[in-house]
Amino acid sequence: MIHNAEDLYDVVDGAVVLRVHAQPGGGRSAVTGRHGDAVKVKVAAPPVEGRANAALVELLAKELGLKPADVTLVSGGSSRTKRVRLGGLDPDDAAAAIDRLLPDDAAARGQGRR
Repeated sequence: MIHNAEDLYDVVDGAVVLRVHAQPGGGRSAVTGRHGDAVKVKVAAPPVEGRANAALVELLAKELGLKPADVTLVSGGSSRTKRVRLGGLDPDDAAAAIDRLLPDDAAARGQGRR
């Protein structure tokens, strides 16, 4: 499936920097789709004392098969709009890896479920 993931990240100094729209306190942590030019991510942790940011980093590392130490919040610490550096992700493989993060288009629209 093609989501055109290239518009969701930048390559800065040889590293992939993903744009994220975070929703803290969202029940269950999951990548839920797109929000404009960002990946939309719900995290169960509340936005208190950096817990939502830590949960976001942990979720992205797990979903992308990276070490948590390779995933770093670059900007947006107190905002829903964030930029996250994915240090262990090869820029040549970024589009495919981010595409795998995104849910199926039908599921994202609520279709295909009964």
